[in-house]
Amino acid sequence: MNIIACYKLVPEDQDITVNADGSLDTARAEFKINTFDLNAIEAAVDIKAMLGEATITALSVGGKALEAVKARKDVLSRGPDALALVVDEQFEHALPHQTARAVAAAAQKTGFDLIICGDGSGDLYAQQVGLLAGELLNVATINGVSKILAATATSITVERALDEEVEVLEITLPAVIAVSADINNPKIPSMKAILGAAKKPVTAMTVADIDMAPIPALAEIVAINAPKQKQRQQVVIEGDDDEQIAAFVAHLRNAIN
Repeated sequence: MNIIACYKLVPEDQDITVNADGSLDTARAEFKINTFDLNAIEAAVDIKAMLGEATITALSVGGKALEAVKARKDVLSRGPDALALVVDEQFEHALPHQTARAVAAAAQKTGFDLIICGDGSGDLYAQQVGLLAGELLNVATINGVSKILAATATSITVERALDEEVEVLEITLPAVIAVSADINNPKIPSMKAILGAAKKPVTAMTVADIDMAPIPALAEIVAINAPKQKQRQQVVIEGDDDEQIAAFVAHLRNAIN
């Protein structure tokens, strides 16, 4: 089975600063693997263990951050057999529909039986890439997967929790699944795995290499700003009788409105 585990590099939260106008500055931020995609990579490793034999390719679409050797080794040390990257400046701040088109085109180029994505990303958390890629590839697609129950060369059986019930679904391959954060606890790579990552193959592709069709301009990013901060009012209401409770409720209403 050929498994593609998708991942995205996102800025390290603690390195992001807020400018005076509210815009975010990520110039000094190091990039890390999106936390939700660590679950996708771990799920791919678990499926490979179930099958006994499979090939895992980690796939990412993005800008120059993907050129960092440290980030590549980090991904490969977590279990994938190879790395495939689509690097182009147009994906520097790509929206979900743009990323999905590149993922679908790259997957068609490399071949796949199963594509695994995280449910969302730590920056936008749009929860759309996996679903859109599956639609473009015209294969069975499901999100919110919380458990992998079984896998064969032709199908995968998964579980996902809904509001009032738990679904068990058998999906015929090829397919795309997006896994939730509670599907597993990603392992920390061993020193042996980290050293071995440098020997694994890396394929860097361009838009021309994957024969991607032009992306329609469905939307564009106008600005990414931090929420406006309000000064604390430091209102303290002492007591718990009806009068104090009414005053507390009044303050809440004013804050909401």
